[in-house]
Amino acid sequence: MEAIVLYPSPAIGHLIALVELGKLVLTLKPSLSIHIIMTTAPYNAGDTSAYIASVSATTPSITFHHLPPISLPPELLTASVHHEALMFEVLRINKPIVAETLRSISQNHTVHAFIMDFFCASIINVFSSDQQLKTIPTYVFITSGIGFLASFLYFPTLHETIQKSFKDLNNALLDIPGLPQIPSFDMPKPLLDRTDNAYKYFLESTTYYPKSDGIIVNSFESLEPRAVKAILDGLCVPDAPTPPLYCIGPLITAKGKKGTEFESLKWLDAQPRESVVFLCFGSLGLFSREQLKDIAVGLERSGQRFLWVVRNPPPKKDQSVVIWDSPDPDLDSLLPQGFLDRTKGRGLVVKNWVPQVELLNHGSVGGFVTHCGWNSVLESICAGVPMVAWPIYAEQRFNKVVLVEEIKIALPMNESEDGFVRASEVEKRVIELMTSSESSDSVRKRALSMKDEARAALSDGGSSRVALTKLSELWKRG
Repeated sequence: MEAIVLYPSPAIGHLIALVELGKLVLTLKPSLSIHIIMTTAPYNAGDTSAYIASVSATTPSITFHHLPPISLPPELLTASVHHEALMFEVLRINKPIVAETLRSISQNHTVHAFIMDFFCASIINVFSSDQQLKTIPTYVFITSGIGFLASFLYFPTLHETIQKSFKDLNNALLDIPGLPQIPSFDMPKPLLDRTDNAYKYFLESTTYYPKSDGIIVNSFESLEPRAVKAILDGLCVPDAPTPPLYCIGPLITAKGKKGTEFESLKWLDAQPRESVVFLCFGSLGLFSREQLKDIAVGLERSGQRFLWVVRNPPPKKDQSVVIWDSPDPDLDSLLPQGFLDRTKGRGLVVKNWVPQVELLNHGSVGGFVTHCGWNSVLESICAGVPMVAWPIYAEQRFNKVVLVEEIKIALPMNESEDGFVRASEVEKRVIELMTSSESSDSVRKRALSMKDEARAALSDGGSSRVALTKLSELWKRG
C-alpha cells in the first residue's frame, strides 16, 4: 500500500496545518494512506484530542501514531525558557523513536514522502545515515508564510555576518532578500538572543532546509510574490542550491459541523453587517491582568461593537504563552468594574475559545484584532477581513511587519517602550479599523482582493493547485 508520513511539531496550530495538507493530498490521490507521527509536548500546546478524534472519524485514510511522552528535567520547565526550546529538546530525544516508527510503517507500505514540520528538520541527518530510510524523499513543511521561510533560509547568513544578538542591535533594520527591512527586535522571539538554546536549535534546524527534497509552504504565490522570487532566485541560500519550492496554501481548517450552536454566533446574528470588531489571540497567547483592563477601557471608549475572547492572565510575569492548563477566567475580577454591564448589547466577552473560522466568515464581523499567528492570518484572508496586528510570541512580530508593510492587509497596534499597549492605542486602532478612513479603506480593499487571490490559487489551474499536483506526480513515480 502507498503512504505518506507527516511529522508535525506538537502545537495544535502546526498539527492542523499538516492534517489539512494530508486531506488535500487525498483529494488528488485517494488511494494513499496518510500516517501522522504525534509527539506529546512537555507543556500545554493546545488540546489536540477532540481534533484528532474528529479527523479519525471523518477521514479514515489518516492514521495517528502517538509517541510515548518525554519527561524533561524540571529546571527546563520554567517561564524563562522559551517553549520552542522545550519543543526542540523533546524532538531531539524523539529522533530514534521517530525513525523506528517510520521503519515500522515502511514494512507494510511504500512510503513516497516524509513531510516534517520545520521544527523537526534536523531529523534529516537520521535519514542520511540510515540505509532503510535514505531512499525516502524528505520535505520541510513551513506552517508560516513565504516571507518567514525567506528569513529562515537566510538566517545562517545573518548569523555569520552579524556578530551581536538581534536584541543588542538597537532595533537596527535587517536586510533580508524579498522582504521589507525588518527591525532587529521584530525577528522571531526565540532568535533575539544568540546565546539562548532556542536560537541554537533554530540555527541548526535551518541548515537542514536546503538538504531536503523540497520545501512546502502554507501560503500562496500572489500573497508574497517578492519573497517567492527571492527564494527561487537563490538569494536566501547564497552558498548552496535551494530546493524546489511548493506554495500550496492557504490551508485552513474547515468550518465546524452545521447545526452546532454557539452563543457568539447567535449574538452576531443580531448585529448589523460588518459592524463588529473581533478580538482573539490564538490558542496559546496570554495578556497580563493590567493589559486586559486597558483593552477593556479602549474597547469601551471606542464606541464600537466588539466580540472579545478572554483567557486567564499568566501566573508569572513576562510569560506570554500558555504553559499549563488554567481554569476559566473570572471576568468580573479581571475586567473593570461595571464594564460588562455598560457594554451589554454592544459587546460580547467569551471565555477561552470561539469557532474562529465561522466568526470570521460571519457577515457582521468587519475587523479582526489578531496575534498574527499564521493560521489566524490565513483564516482572516480567506474571509476577506482586514486586521489589526498585535503580536504576542514566536514569529508574530515578524508577521506583523510583513502584514503591515508588505502585504498591506493590517494596521499596526503600537506598543509603548515597555511593551504595554495603552487603552488609548486600542481605542484609536479599533476606531480606525471600523470606520471609513484612508487607511482602513485601503486595508479593507486589499483584504478583499487577497480573498479572491486565495480562492483563485486553490482553484483548478491556480498556482497552489498546480504546485500540489506537481508534488503528487512526484510521489506517484516514487
